[in-house]
Amino acid sequence: MIRSLIRSLGVALLALLPWFNASAHEMSIAELNLREVLPGEFLWNWGQGGIGRQPQDELTPRWPDGCRTEGDKLVCVGGLSGVVAIDGVGDSYSAAMLRVLWLDGTPQVYTITASQQSARLYGSAKDSRGGGEIASAYTILGVEHILGGIDHLLFVVCLLFLVGFRRKLIWTISAFTAAHSLTLIASALGWLTLRGPPVEAVIAASIVLMAVEALKREDTLARRAPAIVAFGFGLVHGLGFAGALKEIGLPQDHLLLALLTFNVGVEIGQLLTVAVVFVATRAVSRLPMIAARVPVPALYAIGSIAAFWTWQRLAAVLVG
Repeated sequence: MIRSLIRSLGVALLALLPWFNASAHEMSIAELNLREVLPGEFLWNWGQGGIGRQPQDELTPRWPDGCRTEGDKLVCVGGLSGVVAIDGVGDSYSAAMLRVLWLDGTPQVYTITASQQSARLYGSAKDSRGGGEIASAYTILGVEHILGGIDHLLFVVCLLFLVGFRRKLIWTISAFTAAHSLTLIASALGWLTLRGPPVEAVIAASIVLMAVEALKREDTLARRAPAIVAFGFGLVHGLGFAGALKEIGLPQDHLLLALLTFNVGVEIGQLLTVAVVFVATRAVSRLPMIAARVPVPALYAIGSIAAFWTWQRLAAVLVG
């Protein structure tokens, strides 16, 4: 029965690998660039949307009242002031960044998502968004990021298989949280800089290693002190979070608030994952025969997917 299950699972994995490959990417983000060349006049264009993708084919900006487009020029009587929205965000793209370079050379970045569908501009480089608006936007972005980052979630699931729902899990998850918070903050503030591709490759490898540790039955370091192992790998995962946050952008007027609330959003998403796995575990535990057979094929599946990501990302590092 077990061999048949594992064999079937392997066939399913081969079929699903392309989907998991696409899903492992952190976020798909479009860029809309605006550069003020004269008071109230802007040149605008879309940034690159990825290989074979053109954001202008899938997204449509809606400018404030009093603004009109003339080809690649945006003319706003009285200045670019009001609400800017981008239709289509949430379908093909997880988010859209609106980058504004004002006439005085000051850059600003606004982030638009399916749940935060517009940004308010105030006609100058002064960012008048309230703290509540920024906190809400970046908390939601943090939740969306972790729930869309399947690699990070699979690492957390491996921790749950390794530790189980015991008191030790609190220290393990806390250590992972503390570690990725440290490197997220350090990297986002420019104190620590590493290239993205090697970081992503190590994140994938960390999932493989954690799946292997969870499969072992002997008393390894990961079983004796899972919090230490989680802390070490958490430092790397924090760099992955920081890479996504750099792509999204941080408002300079509310830098610390945006950074902290993004991290809070990540933790909310992480706790939601733990809660879902807990509920699923309780449900399956009522069927002892099935519950005993789930961990091994599940961990082999996770490890196989992560191994595929590892080789793929290592190849990207070598090619790059």
